Amino acid sequence: MAKKKQKSDSPVLATNRRAKHDYEVIEHIEAGIELVGSEVKSLRDGRVHFGDAFVSFDGSQAWLVGLHIDEYGPANQFNHEPLRKRRLLLHRREIEVLGGRVTRDGLTVVPMDIHLKGRMIKVGLVLARGKKAHDKRESIKKKIDKREMRQA
Repeated sequence: MAKKKQKSDSPVLATNRRAKHDYEVIEHIEAGIELVGSEVKSLRDGRVHFGDAFVSFDGSQAWLVGLHIDEYGPANQFNHEPLRKRRLLLHRREIEVLGGRVTRDGLTVVPMDIHLKGRMIKVGLVLARGKKAHDKRESIKKKIDKREMRQA
């Protein structure tokens, strides 16, 4: 029997729309995430809120903090805690480089989306710098100008 071809495009389960508004994106990273069964079911239902989620570095591990995954109703007593810290699955070298850039350059690592890659659930992370109020107004102005040029 021939192997089935995997789809090249990965379905997005959830996106963090505030991230592009609040941060200036520098670099994209993809990481695995350690989840329990009820979290996977809830993610597939799209019941996730990014809120003020960010990545913290603790020695040789990276943790996703502040990501709210709703409880899965049918799981009853085997449910998960919605705001627990979740471990990110990255290579040690990637964790060292990202942690160094966060502490040295004053950057932050923020989740952009959660998507499927084959059967695995992955988190799209970005290394970013926070925008100031005037930067936000400037980016909104550019977006409006682009839209008007497209319509003309």
